[in-house]
Amino acid sequence: MTFYINELFNNYIFVASALSWAAAQIIKTILNLFVTKEFNAERLVGAGGMPSAHSSFVSALVVSTGRQCGLGAPEFALAFALACVVIYDAMGVRRAAGEQAKMINLLTDQLIGKSHSEDVVVKQLKELLGHTPIEVIAGCILGITIAFIL
Repeated sequence: MTFYINELFNNYIFVASALSWAAAQIIKTILNLFVTKEFNAERLVGAGGMPSAHSSFVSALVVSTGRQCGLGAPEFALAFALACVVIYDAMGVRRAAGEQAKMINLLTDQLIGKSHSEDVVVKQLKELLGHTPIEVIAGCILGITIAFIL
């Protein structure tokens, strides 16, 4: 078992990607702490926010794969394709879902406000799902930087 753990943590591509994700989540948590003045542990693993951990992860994956396997390798092509899908999803589909959640939450609050029933319990939808282009760019820069530093 120890052999496999050592092998995993000696894998440059894995370490660069995982470290980039962790760094983005920690930065996101610290920035949220400064803005809200409250520690929110969910920010350590949650989606959305600045910088994009998804973009950081896949950017580090692409750069580290390119550095280790070469730009002509099939592994690089797969990593690049995956990164394109993840980044597109973060800025497109998940961001749109987050915007829709904001509107649904607003409408729900207005409807509940008009209702005098106190036995109505409404769970708010998660609004931080996707990323703005700036959040994605910051995540990409972080991931690329970490992959080159290691």
